[in-house]
Amino acid sequence: MSIMVLGTASHVGKSTVVTAICRSLLRRSIRHAPFKSQNMSLNSYVTHDGGEIGIAQAMQAMAAGLDPEIAMNPILLKPKGDQTSQIVLMGKPYRDVRASSYYQETDHLLTIAMEAAHLLQQRYGHLVIEGAGGAAEVNLYSRDIANIRLARVLRYPIILVADIERGGVFAQVYGTIALLPDDIRPLVRGIIINKFRGDLALFQEGIGIIEDLCKVPVLGLVPSTDIAIPSEDSLSLKDKRAGADPIKIAVIHLPRISNFTDFELLERHASVTYVPPGNSLQGYDAVIIPGTKNTIEDLEVVQASGTGDQIKDAHRRGVPIIGICGGYQMLCTQITDSGVESCKGEYEGISLIPGVTRFMDYEKTTTQVTRTSSGIGPILSRITEVTGYEIHMGETEHPGVAEAFEGEGAVSPDGLVIGTYLHGLFTNPGAVTALVSYLYEKKGMTWVPHKEEEVDPFETLADHFERYVRFDEILKYFR
Repeated sequence: MSIMVLGTASHVGKSTVVTAICRSLLRRSIRHAPFKSQNMSLNSYVTHDGGEIGIAQAMQAMAAGLDPEIAMNPILLKPKGDQTSQIVLMGKPYRDVRASSYYQETDHLLTIAMEAAHLLQQRYGHLVIEGAGGAAEVNLYSRDIANIRLARVLRYPIILVADIERGGVFAQVYGTIALLPDDIRPLVRGIIINKFRGDLALFQEGIGIIEDLCKVPVLGLVPSTDIAIPSEDSLSLKDKRAGADPIKIAVIHLPRISNFTDFELLERHASVTYVPPGNSLQGYDAVIIPGTKNTIEDLEVVQASGTGDQIKDAHRRGVPIIGICGGYQMLCTQITDSGVESCKGEYEGISLIPGVTRFMDYEKTTTQVTRTSSGIGPILSRITEVTGYEIHMGETEHPGVAEAFEGEGAVSPDGLVIGTYLHGLFTNPGAVTALVSYLYEKKGMTWVPHKEEEVDPFETLADHFERYVRFDEILKYFR
């Protein structure tokens, strides 16, 4: 058999619970695969065959000891703003739709999702399925292909996850179960209360109350933890706090920021702040312009807010400026669009890289890559080889400008303006060391990296999960 992990709301920890279950099953040599029929996220991952899926499903696959594949997340919605999202269907761009039009495709998309689920089940035997958002969105039941309609077809046992940190956990759990359709409610076989802080003994009475109200066992009360698993979506940005390290790095918090997981390793070695456009960039030792789902519209925000001028001022002060993917495109002199990403036209870039990005076709580059640094300047000269992945529309040309990496990107003659399509650059420890050590030296300081034990974060997460959850009650659904 298999299970579904549904939530009382978004950001309650469904992805983390599924990841923990996957690793716990792997420890017991139980073949299985993660699955999420529909995911809405701007944090994505490229599979070996060039398909694009949500990063959470990629992490869950790795926890399960599998290579990520497109069937694990057949439908990925990437919000572009103005109630419009790009549909990535079975790993490839399908089309841009407004919410009202998307719901007209529910039956078609559910069929594709079910085909993907059955394919995985045939190959791996069991599924650990993650729902989306809250399970009790009553107004969406007729078109909810990630929770109710999927549960209605599969009839798998449901584990309900609630977040006690946000408060109102009794209403979360009782209200969700009470509002579930009559045919789905009996499928709920267990409750996990997540993100607890404080003395676990203080909530034992609360567990009893929930079980009496809901007639469903509470399988675990899981404390909050800070285990290095990439964040699933933009809600996680609200939880981020800059550290106290002397090196301060600004990441421009673009309205449609994507793949900010690029910087989560960097956050452990520098004080990284996500700075909204219009806020001051004074006092930062480096500025990073991240990826975005809509380069042109976010560029217009950057320019109108004065942040484009602030970035140029920072460059004049000798502050390193690094653009990743959409941020790289923004650093160019000009962006032209034939109507693919935004309105047809020509748009002035920040102009720190003499070059042009063109959006000509509704096609996306999605590939895993290994790149060798050009070695130009004080940062790239400390980098040898890096791995990552490209996810972008548009092509960038900059004749006469040196490449940042062999076959890709751009770097200024002084090496302090770097543009690259390489997502995951700063998930490479060598790239983090290169940037942070240079910034320390520039301040006349010596960087002593934080000592990090060589640990598998999935093993750490599974240890934590199994310590606080009655895993045998979940395991019985996989026998």
